Amino acid sequence: MSGPDERTIPGNTLAVQADMPFSGLTTFGTSFLSKFECSQMPHPLLEHITFVDTPGVLSGEKQRTQRSYEFTGVTSWFAAKCDLILLLFDPHKLDISDEFKRVIGSLRGHDDKIRVVLNKADQIDTQQLMRVYGALMWSLGKVLNTPEVSRVYIGSFNDKPVKESAVGPIGKELFEKEQDDLLSDLKDIPKKACDRRINEFVKRARAAKIHAYIIGHLKNQMPTMMGKAKAQQKLIDNLEGEFAKVQREHHLPAGDFPYVEHFREALGGYSIDRFEKVKPKMIQAVDDMLGYDIPELLKNFRNPYE
Repeated sequence: MSGPDERTIPGNTLAVQADMPFSGLTTFGTSFLSKFECSQMPHPLLEHITFVDTPGVLSGEKQRTQRSYEFTGVTSWFAAKCDLILLLFDPHKLDISDEFKRVIGSLRGHDDKIRVVLNKADQIDTQQLMRVYGALMWSLGKVLNTPEVSRVYIGSFNDKPVKESAVGPIGKELFEKEQDDLLSDLKDIPKKACDRRINEFVKRARAAKIHAYIIGHLKNQMPTMMGKAKAQQKLIDNLEGEFAKVQREHHLPAGDFPYVEHFREALGGYSIDRFEKVKPKMIQAVDDMLGYDIPELLKNFRNPYE
């Protein structure tokens, strides 16, 4: 990221710096922060954009070696705050390992930010490239669980010239066009940053509203006197059914609801009986904000990068 001079800051120091956006990473503990660091340097590009690089995803035998921190939790934290996510693939290593599957799973809800990059594509000939591309799309379709096809950029993204002997003149032209497309996508990030922030804010507001409805509903299902532990367990076991009831009662879209398994896991550590009841005034305030305040804000909001 941008800085006054060239230096590297260790993770534990970064997490306590008030002017840095990394204080939330303290929840992952020193086992993660000791492996996290920030490189700073003065550069005009870095005044508008920050790059986050993750370590390589484990595959094969290495997967048996456990990381000392929650890798998918960290990637999920960064995914919620970034503007663009690049998934890098190598034509010689297309297999999506179990850890990579979990990483891609942790990016759910941020599908619009994901771009897939097939790098080092000039190391194979055109015929092999067609097969590799097909195999990659098939693998991604199974992991992403969406009928929509992901945008894949093909090329050799380094500072060396494309190997024309392997891919031929058509391949060289294709790679150059793909590289231009990816660069224009990256250049658009600062322009879209303001819209993205409002988009994330609206997403979080809707999630908070649905969370309040779910918690209020679960609280109402609890008995006043006896059998609270049994009633709580029954509600947790039948969480899908309870979500459906809330959805029907308040006419809410199913796509806004949290993942059942994750919610069930989190709910196990709390006593439902101690939850607050829903305050209709607060829900109304969120609705008014989404219906009137945000559109008004957008009218007055000019993009500083235009």
